[in-house]
Amino acid sequence: MSAKRYTEEFRIEAVKQVTDRGHPVAEVASRLVVTSHSLYQWIRRYRVLEAERLVTEDQNAELRRLKGELRRVTEERDILKKPPRTLPRRPSEVRVY
Repeated sequence: MSAKRYTEEFRIEAVKQVTDRGHPVAEVASRLVVTSHSLYQWIRRYRVLEAERLVTEDQNAELRRLKGELRRVTEERDILKKPPRTLPRRPSEVRVY
């Protein structure tokens, strides 16, 4: 007999019912027709992922901020690297590059 396969979203929602909403594991397991052993495994697996996800979101926000700052500083540097524009010495003189 093959075991049922549940989607990751289903598992995460089941874990949220226990961790966030405070429902008992046995009640959630019976309501969702899964074993309490499976639900405990999901809690162990996805609780760690929740903490890592929060850290990752903070790191992504910092990374976006730093990339924006790098882009701005790079543009400023490139503007300073450009040679100054000069005016023609005589009105009839036109420089061709």
